[in-house]
Amino acid sequence: MIGLDVSGVLTDFPETRVALIVARDLEPGRPRPPALDAALAEVEAEVAGFLADRALAEVPELQVWRAAYKAFGVKKTSYRSSVERLLKQIQQGRGLPRVSDLVDCYNAVSARHRLPIGADDLDRVTGGLAFRRARPGDDFFALGAEPASDDPPKPGEVVYADGEKLLCRRWNWYQDARSATTPATRHAVLTVQWLGGGTALEPAVEETCAWLAEHCKAHMAWAIAEAGAPNVEVD
Repeated sequence: MIGLDVSGVLTDFPETRVALIVARDLEPGRPRPPALDAALAEVEAEVAGFLADRALAEVPELQVWRAAYKAFGVKKTSYRSSVERLLKQIQQGRGLPRVSDLVDCYNAVSARHRLPIGADDLDRVTGGLAFRRARPGDDFFALGAEPASDDPPKPGEVVYADGEKLLCRRWNWYQDARSATTPATRHAVLTVQWLGGGTALEPAVEETCAWLAEHCKAHMAWAIAEAGAPNVEVD
């Protein structure tokens, strides 16, 4: 059983809704399913078409995250939500990144529904999960940074954390290396994050589960944390 608490952000962002998905029995180390590459290509074409005559600043689902980042003190335009970075990559003709079956699946759903989605290795997570404000003593080691160094969050920054460490800085901007999934990950915990903008949360959650079941052979359970139920648990 693992829990998620969003009460730490509801005061300033009362519209917050986050789906917590637990995906178990992922099949690592097997040949990449050919159907996954075809599905990714389909999403890339669909999203490229959607963005063909749109500036990213005009996309409602990105506008809400830009406003949220600004509200907790992020002024640099180089800091954007994870979903905006995905859409920008597609718009520039570079397509979706190819990382692992798990990551590729949720990135595709994130791009299609224009909602941030992230994942952590469940076996590398300790205690309950929370979206909250940064605290003194929080540290952060960016995934892929060489050499690895502590880059702590700014005071008041919204972070995603477990009971011992940060999992992500600036809400959904960048992941910490200590909980990152790998191609060998067997069990993962995912979040699908919603602040408004038009796209509904539940269809994105259902599609995420469908992709993971089809392409990763995973078994899923999920729940949504929101203003009426800020603390949820998933077995």
